[in-house]
Amino acid sequence: MITGGAGGIGSATAAVFVAEGAKVAIVDLHADALRSVAEDIADAGEVVGIAADIAREDEAFRAVDEAVRGLGSLDILVNNAGVREYGPLADRPAESWERIIAVNVIGTANCTRAALPHLRRAPDGNIVNVSSTFGVIARTGMGQYDATKAAIVSMTRTVACEEAGNRVRANAVCPGGVLTPYHLRRYAAQGVSREQLEEEQKAVPLMGRWADAREIAWPILWLASPEASFVTAAALMVDGGKSAL
Repeated sequence: MITGGAGGIGSATAAVFVAEGAKVAIVDLHADALRSVAEDIADAGEVVGIAADIAREDEAFRAVDEAVRGLGSLDILVNNAGVREYGPLADRPAESWERIIAVNVIGTANCTRAALPHLRRAPDGNIVNVSSTFGVIARTGMGQYDATKAAIVSMTRTVACEEAGNRVRANAVCPGGVLTPYHLRRYAAQGVSREQLEEEQKAVPLMGRWADAREIAWPILWLASPEASFVTAAALMVDGGKSAL
């Protein structure tokens, strides 16, 4: 089950997992986008689309129940859903904190709690949480988002400790800049072209470019696979070397 599965990293991860033979449930708040993604990858394998607001406890539990009914079992949870808030911390009101924490932190916790009984029964239960390189290093202007991503790293390590006896592994990936449709739309609205974005990114990570969403999906796939059977409580930096600067 992949949350935030209707776009960007989530849809790329769904496509990669399906291509590798997994049955996948994608969960997203946006039903139209969810249907479109499910239709795009359904020819490659079995996909279940579930519209739900994971910030609500009952909705998260319903999503997991529907995923289990649709797939027959649940072995892997990818907590990818997230929202953003922009601006200096000194200017951000309480309502904006409540919005972002509701999805990024509480939503992740809701899905984890709902999925754990099923993951404990799986032969190799796995949770992969999508954090951010900026959950580990600092920047200006997105402190609320980055604080929630730091919380996800901490939550990942705690779940790994608490669930080790149940043979459930928990890891996080920390992406750097990923050029998703969301970013293209947002910057286009500000008059910034893709070419400008790509030129500016040359000076940001060591690799001098944006990531493709699939370059985040492949590490997620690896962490959830038996090939990573001795990896838990890890925060894997997938940021083109940004965190080394």
